Amino acid sequence: MMAPVVTAALGALGPLLAKLANLLANECERLKMVRREIRSLKAELAGMHGALTKYTRLENPNEQVKIWVSLVRELSYDTEDCFDKFIHQLGDGGGDDGGFKEIFRKMARRLKTLGARHGIASQIDDLKLRIKQVKELKTSYKLDDVASSTTGHATVDPRLAALFAEEAHLVRIDGPRDDLAKWMMEEENKQRRRVLSIVGFGGLGKTTLANEVYRKIQGHFDCHALVSVSQKPDTKKIIKDLISYMSCNAEFTKDLESWDEQKSIGKLRELLQDKRYLVIIDDIWSTLAWKAINCAFPENDSSSRIITTTRILEVARSCCPDRADRIYEMTPLSDIHSERLFFNRIFGPDDRCPDMLIEVSNTILKKCGGLPLAIISITGLLANRPRVKEEWEKVKRSIGSDLNGNQSLEGMKNILSLSYNDLPPNLKTVLLHLRNFPRIM
Repeated sequence: MMAPVVTAALGALGPLLAKLANLLANECERLKMVRREIRSLKAELAGMHGALTKYTRLENPNEQVKIWVSLVRELSYDTEDCFDKFIHQLGDGGGDDGGFKEIFRKMARRLKTLGARHGIASQIDDLKLRIKQVKELKTSYKLDDVASSTTGHATVDPRLAALFAEEAHLVRIDGPRDDLAKWMMEEENKQRRRVLSIVGFGGLGKTTLANEVYRKIQGHFDCHALVSVSQKPDTKKIIKDLISYMSCNAEFTKDLESWDEQKSIGKLRELLQDKRYLVIIDDIWSTLAWKAINCAFPENDSSSRIITTTRILEVARSCCPDRADRIYEMTPLSDIHSERLFFNRIFGPDDRCPDMLIEVSNTILKKCGGLPLAIISITGLLANRPRVKEEWEKVKRSIGSDLNGNQSLEGMKNILSLSYNDLPPNLKTVLLHLRNFPRIM
């Protein structure tokens, strides 16, 4: 059986309860003064663990729920630290050899661990007081009256679309990909740098399309790379990442980490000056961010190409000031393409949807609003559930607002959250850790 691990959702409660259980199972004489306190504390924390598990799976938790969950997590970490110190102070008890020296050692250990027992007893009292306060807060907030749900609330980055590139190409991607790739390779003898900006709201597959174009033409370029910008761009890091991806010369990148922003931009321009380069700048949110990054790419008359993706038309226009540049606006999937993607993902091309699931499937599809990422996320969830109408109805009710009437990111995040929160706590934590790493082509 796998040992409990610390998770982003439940904090240290899982491993802490296991640790307390092992401590209580120990017949060590030195625990007798605090065994009752440990048993009482374990019972209180076990109740909190159950409540925390329930609350972390709520679909739309209010601020009071979030505050309470955060307090319990912090309490679990502090309690674990307390008992780790106590276990360390107990030691292994030493040997049983006779003699005056051994008797002296035992007396010294007894005095030492007696102090440890009194210390842990005092700390347990403090922890029990905190637990009482947290329980009273739970009652005051009336958290038990909050409607529970099997789905959750975590916000998931819509740019995870890049993870679904293989599935997304099954519908409506080949045509735009081939058209844009052809445009990118046209008029090569004019030698000018050109920019393609793909624009559309979250979940339409901008990154997927950019990647597909990139893969189709990258063999024609001396060097290529992809970087993500996001809402709070770190220009210096973005430029350094580009240098790392496109330079194979260890001497050139020596002391890279110590370079400031100005030097990093200068070195990238130096690196690209005589090269034909292809770059994807993904998820740009402001014209200022584009201007800061754009100055690092030289106009070197080598037919270089830049692909940008953005959710904001004004930003796309700033990326493409020249008449030779191109803006491509993405639109939602048609009903036919949406159905094809939805049913192929769940039943395969050679099977059909059972009649009892057609109505609920059509409602779910309507809520997805023609967004490839939304459809792929939902079908990934449904594919692992029984093909029973009641189960699919639960998913339908959990989706929330219709994206056809709300093209904001909130609806998209709501749908993505269903798949994220269907994961066990340990896999949620793994996914959150992976989110810290940049995507590399």
